[in-house]
This record gives sequence, C-alpha cells and structure tokens, in this order.
Amino acid sequence: MNERADYIPADDDDSLEALTIPAELGGLRLDQALARLFPQHSRSRLQSWLKEGFIRIDGGSPGVRSKVWGGECVELDPPPPPEVAAELPEDIPLQVVFEDEHLIVIDKPAGLVVHPGSGNWSGTLLNALLHHAPVLAGVPRAGIVHRLDKDTSGLLVVAKTLAAQTELVRQLQARTVKRHYWALVHGGLEGNGVVDAPIGRHPSQRTRMAVVGSGRAALTRYAVVERFARCTLVECRLETGRTHQIRVHMAHLGHALAGDPVYGRARSGDARLDAFPRQALHAFQLGLRHPHSGQDRVWQVPMAADFAALLDDLRGRGQ
Repeated sequence: MNERADYIPADDDDSLEALTIPAELGGLRLDQALARLFPQHSRSRLQSWLKEGFIRIDGGSPGVRSKVWGGECVELDPPPPPEVAAELPEDIPLQVVFEDEHLIVIDKPAGLVVHPGSGNWSGTLLNALLHHAPVLAGVPRAGIVHRLDKDTSGLLVVAKTLAAQTELVRQLQARTVKRHYWALVHGGLEGNGVVDAPIGRHPSQRTRMAVVGSGRAALTRYAVVERFARCTLVECRLETGRTHQIRVHMAHLGHALAGDPVYGRARSGDARLDAFPRQALHAFQLGLRHPHSGQDRVWQVPMAADFAALLDDLRGRGQ
C-alpha cells in the first residue's frame, strides 16, 4: 500500500499538506513515521517543525518520540523559505538624511546588511526600506542602487521610482556620483595618491577580493588627513564601486584598514586599533545630480560615533 494513499487535499492553504498515517506505520516513533511520509524533508527539519507547531497530529503537537498507531491525521504547514523574508517589510529604525518623492538618502549604521542573502534573509536595509516606504515594493531591489559593506557606516542613496533608479545607475556608470570616505589605515601612509588596480575574486580564497589582472577596473583616490604613531586617517574618493574596493586597495598599498577582519592585521602594536570591532571606514559625503530636478546635490554626515571615539582616544593620548 502507498504510504501516502490517504492524502487529503487542503483547499484553504496551498502550502498545507494533510494526510492520514497508514496502519502499516503503526508502532513507529512519530519522527520515524514523519520521515517515511515526507521523504523530501530531513528528519531534523521535521523534528524542528513539530516542536515549533508547524506539524500537527490530530490537532496537537506530541513529542517526537511518541508512537503512532495508524489513523492519526497529520497536517504539515511549513514556514515559508528564508528567501521569502527578504521581501517582507520590517520595522527597523532608519536615519534618514534626505527624502522626497524621488530619493531617500540614508546614514547607514555599521552592522546593518544592505541586501538579503545567505545567512541574512531578514533584518536588512532592504527590509527596513520596505517598511519605511511601501512604494519601494514596486521598484527592483527596493530602489537600492549601490551598497555599503555590513560593517561600513555612512551615506547611501535609494531611488523611490524606477525612473530615478535608472538615472542613478547611469550616473554611477558614468562615474559622476561622488562618494567620499574616511578610512583609518595601519602605518604611516606617505602623501596623497591614486590606486588604479583591477579588483576581482581572490584566486584561492573565494570569499575575498583581491587586486588581480583579470579583475574589473577600479580606481581610488586618497589624501592624508591626520597622522598618528601607528596609523593614518585618510580621505578616500571612489571613482568606481567594486566590492570591498577601499579595503582591498589600501591593503594592496600595505596599509590595511584598522579593524578589518578580512584584509587587516591581527596585531598592530596598538591595543586600541586591535580592539576596534569593525573596519574603520565611514562614507561621510555623497554627491549626485538629482534624477528629477537635475540639480547637483551634496550630503554630509558626521563620523560614526565609534569611529570618532577611536580617533578621540588616539588624540587624547598624544598620538
């Protein structure tokens, strides 16, 4: 007899599966019976769903070690896959610097992921934007046209209409969007300069980026702002927008960012730099042409509080 012969269609919910446990499974533990009835799911997942109430046996949720005798009604109503959460609005506070019917300019805090992805299907800037401005549900990627790394703070622009998004993407491609960052780098960086070096996936460490000949063109301009004994505060201006661009280019010069867990140093000789919990990078200025009015607009925000506190500490000790 087919173990799923007593399947009962569920008219009210397309995700709900309902069936009767056949007599030949009588005597098995509940988790064993469920594994036979739903082979497309792992036993550990079924056990978890049972504990969380997504599987009901005769309307209840017995323990996984309970025995079945046949004839019990099983209802499986699994939670949506994590990818679905990527499209849901969430009430996450946003620091809005500017907003009109075409744009939103956000001062993103460190720790906030911009786009949902593996390991971060919810709690992202995209989820927050969908709650803040429901109209963004009708714009691809909720209007996001460029990103900041999770642990980079500062300014980021979002388009509220498809027309605005299209125009901002064109400006990014034309390299007319002005993005300025403060970066605290290890060592004594000498003078101002330009890093013009292509960036692509690291040849052996696929989670990292690197300067590689086969990479995409990447150009970063930098200028020294303030010097300390073991580090240098620099202003970086992006001409292109490659993944981890400033972090990779500064490390390529031999002056990785303080606090950078991927491209930085494990030990710098200064406990304050070693203890900083993220890459010391803040997008403090953003300039672009307004996609509707055509006017040139520039926004600035203060340095993130944790970054500013680190600099104050360095200055306060005569460094």
